[in-house]
Amino acid sequence: MKKDNLKERSLDLHKKHHGKIAVQSKVSIQNIDDLSLAYSPGVAKPCEEIMRDKSLLYDYTSKGNMVAVITDGSAVLGLGNIGADASLPVMEGKAVLFKEFAGIDAFPICVNTQDEDEFVQIVKNITTTFGGINLEDIAAPKCISIEKRLKEALDIPVFHDDQHGTAIVVSAALINALKLSKKNIEDIKIVLSGTGAAGNSIARLLTDLGATKIVGFNKLGVVKKSNYNMQSFVEQTLLDDSILKDTNAENLEELFEEADVFIGVSAKNIVSKEMIRKMKEKPIIFALANPDPEIAYEDAIEAGAFIVGTGRSDYPNQINNVLAFPGIFKGALEAKAKNITEQMKLASAKAIASIIHEKDLTTDYVVPSAFNKLVVKRVSNAVKECL
Repeated sequence: MKKDNLKERSLDLHKKHHGKIAVQSKVSIQNIDDLSLAYSPGVAKPCEEIMRDKSLLYDYTSKGNMVAVITDGSAVLGLGNIGADASLPVMEGKAVLFKEFAGIDAFPICVNTQDEDEFVQIVKNITTTFGGINLEDIAAPKCISIEKRLKEALDIPVFHDDQHGTAIVVSAALINALKLSKKNIEDIKIVLSGTGAAGNSIARLLTDLGATKIVGFNKLGVVKKSNYNMQSFVEQTLLDDSILKDTNAENLEELFEEADVFIGVSAKNIVSKEMIRKMKEKPIIFALANPDPEIAYEDAIEAGAFIVGTGRSDYPNQINNVLAFPGIFKGALEAKAKNITEQMKLASAKAIASIIHEKDLTTDYVVPSAFNKLVVKRVSNAVKECL
């Protein structure tokens, strides 16, 4: 792939096709009989049946294989708050991933409001059409409260992928990285940079996996019990002290001392080679800021990192949400699940990790490729087995 003109080629692709998705009919209408069956007068009968029993929506409509990809455009990729209009190419792209990887029909919905109450009400009012809601690119901390409110109000799965998809794939990668480094998750010290929505979900899922010592850092500094109650830290730190452990460290470099793992969902170039050299043997570095990670892959390796993962496709161990969300929604839709549980997230992480046999693990191969056909199958089955 020519990376030097990637942006221009992407622009050409979007312009050539006028976007990336289209509606395709499942039935052919070639004559009057076809028209009468698919539309009036025949369509009145499934309407009457659904009116009698709402659950028949799954039998007579596309609802059971349709996901809404919904955003307010407030936190899009690395672009920030670009608004609903500019977010549409990304949401179309997410819809393409649903279709290509899991055969799920997905539709982008870019809501032109950033008022939380209005956004929640809009989503609640359009859910007849959809079997699941994928929340996307919504700024923290409101993304957490939006998801919580919608999960409480709706009887279909609601999933904020930026939080939970990231956490699931990070957990899968760590499961395999620890196998190679011969360490137990219960014994390791994890430094987490970025304590917002994604960091919140990562820390909670790793705790469910057995992690006992996760220390936090954000743009306001080291997270300690003494500043949990400061308003500025409340805004940046969405985790309580039952998850993040207290520390005497005064800065990020001190947090690295005797650490086993660094996980970054924060900002570029905040980690130095010297920090990595302060870690225990066989340090694991997941630097996931995009497009520029907390430390460059080459610098981390040069500093002695045992395993390095990033969010980029041009380096080994890409930690990519596409490993998680297609299979999770496929399993949830096929099972007609009403929500996506913590148990499902944990099972999905273990399923992704299991795709690589232990004898095949290497420092450059701790997560499977998104194009591995087993991924969606294993994840969807794991989700269904939780019901």
